Amino acid sequence: MPCLWLTNSRNCPDKEQAAHGRAHRHQTRAHPYDGSSRPFTIGLAQLDPDHWIEPDDDLETYLAEKRALLETARATVFAAEPGTEDAQRELLDLLADFLPRQHPSLYCRRNDAIEIAGRTVPLSGEAPLVTAGLLVQDDFAIMRRKETGWHLVAAFIAFPSSWSLAEKYGRSMEDIHAPVPGFEAGTRNAELISRMFDNLSPGRFVERFNWAINSEGALHLPKSKSEEMAAKAVMLTEDKIFLRVERQTLRKLPTSGDIVFTIRIYSDPITVLKGRPDRTTLAASLAAQLEALQPQEAAYKGLASKKEALFKALRSICDD
Repeated sequence: MPCLWLTNSRNCPDKEQAAHGRAHRHQTRAHPYDGSSRPFTIGLAQLDPDHWIEPDDDLETYLAEKRALLETARATVFAAEPGTEDAQRELLDLLADFLPRQHPSLYCRRNDAIEIAGRTVPLSGEAPLVTAGLLVQDDFAIMRRKETGWHLVAAFIAFPSSWSLAEKYGRSMEDIHAPVPGFEAGTRNAELISRMFDNLSPGRFVERFNWAINSEGALHLPKSKSEEMAAKAVMLTEDKIFLRVERQTLRKLPTSGDIVFTIRIYSDPITVLKGRPDRTTLAASLAAQLEALQPQEAAYKGLASKKEALFKALRSICDD
């Protein structure tokens, strides 16, 4: 029988039971390319705390890649300032309570460990933020309020979307967003983000989506996609066009007051839209969002050279 969260040992579901209990919850949620979440907007929405983390049947694929990255390139995916250990532990404790309670077919608490489909993850002995990241598909970033604003003070980012942790670690939110059109220091968006961070209460969870289009579907994508506004058009076949969806959630840790970002990546070939009954609506919405991008926005997202190929692929989806 499924194991509810307990501090003592109890029978957990075996691997076969866990596999049967998995579900693609994300498939029923809004898509960032359906017109509900537009690029270069803050786009925050209230989130039911029960949906903070949404594992699915690709969980082990993500976790295996995270473990491999820690083995081969730990310094590129994990960094933490001294003095953040308590906040990291606070996050891990919240996660260790949430996962077995909300997803008992996947997670079981056994004393000081979490069992995931027959594999045991100790909750001590490693940096707490690393342990947290090895439990879920999401990446984690911890922001802390300092005199000069909110700073990225700890992160386990295995799957960056065309950026590297070294570029952003230790920097303020305004510095992190400096390259993003419309989010530079002094802009209304920058001021709104700072105010929202200050006013976010521990009991309020928020969520936003972002999207990108790439010529490869890798989860670990640290290389920049930005290009010149006048970049020459490139032709891409449908099998070389990938939709990359980034789901972010934000919550304030009740004890430390730090803010935790979760960042979950979904990467699929654009042809995945062909199998959806609403493919025409989704393709048309994505085309409209592409058309609405300002030149500097398209260049930042690496789309200035790809627009023609993307429009062709989207027309094909609409015509199918």
